[in-house]
Amino acid sequence: MDRCPFVRIIVGNLALKVLVPPAPPASPCFAQISLGKFPHQIADVPILASSETSIADNSAPVAARFHLSKDDLDRIAGKSSLFASSASRAKLKVSIYTGAQGSSIRWSPGNIVGKFRMRLDLKGIAKDGGASGAMEFHSGWVAIGKKRAWIGKGSPSSSSSWSSEAQLHLTVKAEPDPRFVFEFDGVPECSPQVLQVEGNMKQPVFTCKFSCRNAIDRNICSRAAISESRSTRKWFSSFGSERERPGKERKGWSVTVHDLSGSPVALASMVTPFVATPGTDRVNRSHPGAWLVLRPGDGTWTPWGRLEAWRERGGAGASDSLGYRFELLPDANMGARINLSESTVSTIKGGQFVIDLTGATGKSVTTDAGNRFSSYRGFVMSVTVAGEGRGGRPTVEVGAQHIEYTEDAAVFVALAAAVDLSMDACRLFSHRLRKELSAPDLLR
Repeated sequence: MDRCPFVRIIVGNLALKVLVPPAPPASPCFAQISLGKFPHQIADVPILASSETSIADNSAPVAARFHLSKDDLDRIAGKSSLFASSASRAKLKVSIYTGAQGSSIRWSPGNIVGKFRMRLDLKGIAKDGGASGAMEFHSGWVAIGKKRAWIGKGSPSSSSSWSSEAQLHLTVKAEPDPRFVFEFDGVPECSPQVLQVEGNMKQPVFTCKFSCRNAIDRNICSRAAISESRSTRKWFSSFGSERERPGKERKGWSVTVHDLSGSPVALASMVTPFVATPGTDRVNRSHPGAWLVLRPGDGTWTPWGRLEAWRERGGAGASDSLGYRFELLPDANMGARINLSESTVSTIKGGQFVIDLTGATGKSVTTDAGNRFSSYRGFVMSVTVAGEGRGGRPTVEVGAQHIEYTEDAAVFVALAAAVDLSMDACRLFSHRLRKELSAPDLLR
């Protein structure tokens, strides 16, 4: 399989040093970080005393990350409107504000401390797709701001003022991040093919089989010469529950991923029904539905990960969102679970489900899944999620370091199908599902 060139821009090690007064202010600060026309990102900024020189114990290594795909790199190498500046030079902007994230003074001009701007010359990276290795654009302290700003609550008369004699510490670097890209050629419930994408070329690598059943599909297992062993039944019963509320639950969905020879190489199965909370028509966070993602091993299915999903109620004037939590199951005896991702996606606009361990703990997560040792670190995977009723065809990106054989990609494809189908599983129970999702048995 051919990998696609990706590059990620990482901004990290943020810290703010206020030179006047000598003691650091008590109010928190945060940064709004933007690159070209990519959506901005928000990060907390620790405040150091003016005498401090080390940020090792005070700052996170990653505050924001921007992912440049092959298309982005191609546009940079030529002429592009993606960035606010010229094609090969992207403008990075870091604005520092006082106050906590989400506070009412968040965007007030009066609480801005200062701004840092620099242009990143990405033309060389765009030409070789990052093959030349990592590149550091900046590392160290820089003076920011010219105006006066205020730390703390209240008006200037009731709080200490300080001059904008402040310094911002940050690192800015680019790293190659090659990925494999896969695309469903239809919605998961219609049992589509999965294509590998490399530039303008697409070739089938998997097929998916969706089924709607009330128990483990014995036909799938028998056709594939994979037995439904006692341990398999144990895994399904351990991770699932049998809540029975006719008409108020969705259960029994599964997607089996086959290679081109017809052999099953991954399975995503709904093990906890998506059930409406009593008195409502929604799946709440307190009782999420869940999927188990498995891969073949030793003649049976071996658990690899568990995905939970629920529906979050939107605030005033805001749309609902879909909540996700994904846990890795590195222990074949299910004694350990590692939370790799928890996020939300708009039910109207959709978005991306992402597993990215860049700078998370500084350590990799290891597992011996299917008798094949894997190490999860850095960018792991992402999948596009369409909003309700849009019938999206998921696109899956997987970090190249996590795939050695074609079969290694299958669990990520199965997880992507579960993520996509969860949008339907969490649909309000007052709304009807598409017929493909409500048929009693799609294998016949």
